[in-house]
Amino acid sequence: MERSRNSPASPSAARDDRVAVEVRIAGRVQGVWFRGWTREEAVRLGLDGWVRNLADGRVAARFEGPRLAVDKMLGLCWEGPRMARVVDVDVRSVAPDPSTVGFEVRR
Repeated sequence: MERSRNSPASPSAARDDRVAVEVRIAGRVQGVWFRGWTREEAVRLGLDGWVRNLADGRVAARFEGPRLAVDKMLGLCWEGPRMARVVDVDVRSVAPDPSTVGFEVRR
């Protein structure tokens, strides 16, 4: 049986319900394995995007995927890895980018 293009199980429908956010995470977030931890958690949740350190000591990230998974990741950003001490997570909604596939640590 062929699925219709509007079926929730179709790949195009799955891409249509995606949301994307860019975040800036402040606190003790560099030198504590925050980027590696972020990648592991994002991959576990099935998110696409990237994470990188900023020159001002914060960590920047983009998360793209289903709303529930993105919301879960945003909650996790407040925790971070064991040695991190997060004091702020600034979130900005952005348009999903269909070319964003996979999750990478950027330098």
